[in-house]
Amino acid sequence: MTPKADDVKTTYLGFDLSTQKLKAVQLSSKLEVNASAEVKFDSDLPEFRTSGGANFGPRIHEVFVQPVMWVKAIDIVLDRLVMQGADLSTVKAIGGSAQQHGSLYWSRRGVQTLKNLDSDKFLHIQIDDSAFTLNRTPIWMDGSTEKQCIEMETAIGGRMEMVKITGSKCYARFTGPQIRKIYQERSHAYEETQRISLVSSFLASVFLGDIAPIDYGDASGMNLFDIKEKKWSKPCLNSCAPDLEERLGEPVPTSSIIGNVSDFFVQRFGFPVECKVTAFTGDNLSALSGMVIEQDSLVMSLGTSDTLMMNLKVQPHLEEGHVLCHPTEIRQFMGLLWYVFKILHFHFLN
Repeated sequence: MTPKADDVKTTYLGFDLSTQKLKAVQLSSKLEVNASAEVKFDSDLPEFRTSGGANFGPRIHEVFVQPVMWVKAIDIVLDRLVMQGADLSTVKAIGGSAQQHGSLYWSRRGVQTLKNLDSDKFLHIQIDDSAFTLNRTPIWMDGSTEKQCIEMETAIGGRMEMVKITGSKCYARFTGPQIRKIYQERSHAYEETQRISLVSSFLASVFLGDIAPIDYGDASGMNLFDIKEKKWSKPCLNSCAPDLEERLGEPVPTSSIIGNVSDFFVQRFGFPVECKVTAFTGDNLSALSGMVIEQDSLVMSLGTSDTLMMNLKVQPHLEEGHVLCHPTEIRQFMGLLWYVFKILHFHFLN
């Protein structure tokens, strides 16, 4: 059968905002790579003075990123795609993944800026420091919230209650304890925050031109989400910070289409008006869904951190490791074991 002309021209655009770089790939309807580009934070954006894509704070275990660095990376990666000859007018849908657990804090001005982007100006000129109430946003490498972990677990009835509800005990790098620390130590910034995004939903927000919802998969890495009921856990929210649910917004299934691309990208880069934006999710969740593995198989990922991933039909209650909402099978779960400093790599080689 001869493919339709529209199918031949249709492409899809995917983004991955990892710890060290932002990568974009344009695929044909046959999953062939039409174009790709990347921005390495350390070398391409030296003004932000990152090491391995992150900044290290004055206090032990504090690790952060300046959000405008990621915004500027979007400007650059799209320009590089265009310079390669990528035809963005053929893009039917945009999807993406990002490092998990990091959080961004939108100001009222930032939310309004998203909705009124000027296509004659770079994104980073408009979504600048004033778009955020915090210009040092904690990422997954930050381990400075042990105190907040203890407080949250105690407030809801203990560690195993946290595991039962959210799939994980409280981890210092998870979003919930990070939000609580900000509420305690930067209360004015928290009060001024209109919306909170994960890194994945932040990236989707830029393309949507509005605050994008957090997806079920990435939400389950926050110590705030009831992974069985697929909604925010009231006890966990209350243990974290006041008025938190309105800042997080309503979560959506990972497979959701959340809207059309912002007019900014239509006018500046030639995206079609009807181009869809899907819910973006966490990198590990995206990796598992992309592998399309059998039920009894394991996926090993060796990177900045090393991970083991698997499909789970039921939710086990494990004190170590994580159980997340499955990114594509809404009634199933995903198991994740995480190692830092190449421990998994070392054991694998031995």
